[in-house]
Amino acid sequence: MSEAIGPLSGVTVVDLTRVLAGPTCTQMLGDLGADVIKIEKPGAGDDTRRFAPPFLKNDAGEDTSESSYYMGANRNKRSVGLDISKPEGAEIVRRMAMDADALVENFKTGNLARYKLAYDDLKDGNPKLVYCSVTGFGQTGPYAPRPGYDFLIQGMAGLMSITGEPDGEPQKVGVPIADIMAGMYASVSVNAALRHAAVTGQGQYIDIGMMDTTVAMLANAGMNYIHGDMLGRLGNAHPNIVPYQPFRTADGFIIVAIGNDSQFGRFCELAERTDLAADPEYATNDARVRNRDALVPILNEVFAARTSAEWLSGLEEKKIGCGPINNLQEVFDDPHVQARNMVINMDHQLAGDRGADLIASPMKFSGTPVTYRHAPPLVGEHTEEVLREKLSLTDDDLAVLRDKEVI
Repeated sequence: MSEAIGPLSGVTVVDLTRVLAGPTCTQMLGDLGADVIKIEKPGAGDDTRRFAPPFLKNDAGEDTSESSYYMGANRNKRSVGLDISKPEGAEIVRRMAMDADALVENFKTGNLARYKLAYDDLKDGNPKLVYCSVTGFGQTGPYAPRPGYDFLIQGMAGLMSITGEPDGEPQKVGVPIADIMAGMYASVSVNAALRHAAVTGQGQYIDIGMMDTTVAMLANAGMNYIHGDMLGRLGNAHPNIVPYQPFRTADGFIIVAIGNDSQFGRFCELAERTDLAADPEYATNDARVRNRDALVPILNEVFAARTSAEWLSGLEEKKIGCGPINNLQEVFDDPHVQARNMVINMDHQLAGDRGADLIASPMKFSGTPVTYRHAPPLVGEHTEEVLREKLSLTDDDLAVLRDKEVI
């Protein structure tokens, strides 16, 4: 493995997260070079280790004990198997936090205070500590005590009300986007707070709620409601741009994204329908949005007259946004995805010579590149290594902790 040279090299993060939102945050910090110490309950570990099948496979093609789900959010971490419900375990985390730069956790609101591991328990001993809590609903408000699940948040924060066909049932996004975006916001927040701590010497508490981050990511749809009282679903159509949706061709579907009036004019030339660009009901995007119900059926007939390949070739030549609708096999076979090295292979002790394929980080730095130092770890894989390194524990110390079933 290459040495840590990322922009967060030298930063230590105590990771008390599990499932997806928190681990997404800490994996990003690890990708950026931070030394992420993942604290897991001995034996069981992160809940997502059992979110399967599918599992990571070994050289014989047999399932190992590691789920694909877990593998996707836990690289560049070292796992310490530690029972924090025991006083000795909680004390070890406190000692680690005293020398750490950041601690990220996603326990239910207030739960870590039971172990004296809340921010107020740690901040005086380490004033520079950046402490980030990721929960379903944040630390305040009437829903704060509730557990947060991606599916619930997508529904409660309105995302499902704007996803899917107009006459269909509410639809969630195909990936746990509320979890992922909460992790993204948490990672950005931790980085900003680390910068502040480096300048001022003062750490701080960060409160990330999945409900908040999902409301924030409503973006233009949320603003359309605030300023235009626009509600409901448009399927694959865009609420503010027309045409910007899939169209059926003679042999399949393509996506067409016409972002301005000039592009619409060039499209009409390609489609041999310059009359549409000249028509005041369709000449501007404002007019096209207002008259989409009349325009889209016309465009459906236009696109049905040629094959997908013919349209894609012509649209690309005219520099008009377009593309196929790929399945996942087509995505990972795509020459652009491959050229961008979006799949990596890491050594993993259970995988054997085949290694573990992972989706790569999309962050590409010219001077401090992302590094892949640790494959997603087994539960407690680095326990003794980390406790010796971070706390200078001896063989005798470790033996006592084993006898007490703390590690």
